Amino acid sequence: MAEYRLGEIEMKFAEIIWINEPVASGELAKLALEHLSWKRTTTYTVLKRLCEKGIFQNEKGTVTSLVSKEMFQAKQSEEFVEDSFEGSLPKFVAAFMNSRKLSKQEVEELRRMIDEADV
Repeated sequence: MAEYRLGEIEMKFAEIIWINEPVASGELAKLALEHLSWKRTTTYTVLKRLCEKGIFQNEKGTVTSLVSKEMFQAKQSEEFVEDSFEGSLPKFVAAFMNSRKLSKQEVEELRRMIDEADV
């Protein structure tokens, strides 16, 4: 199972992979040098760590994702709600609404989403 917690620099590197996948590992090293000023060894070390976390794979020198960016973000959000709000989505929404007024469009979108999820 993938670990859905990344540091800031790991997340920037993951973004490079998601944008460019499938990407040859040599090309990825060039991209990391260009965008992050990393040496090839740093790129391969961080890539190995992300592969061990189950987010990416490096098969025969081609790097691809095992977890899409959207799925990764969804799982991060679930973990945040679980850790910060005892898993309660209503508590999360209430906390969010205490600090920001929702627009009419946002309220309608939330209603639509709730209606579609209603079982």
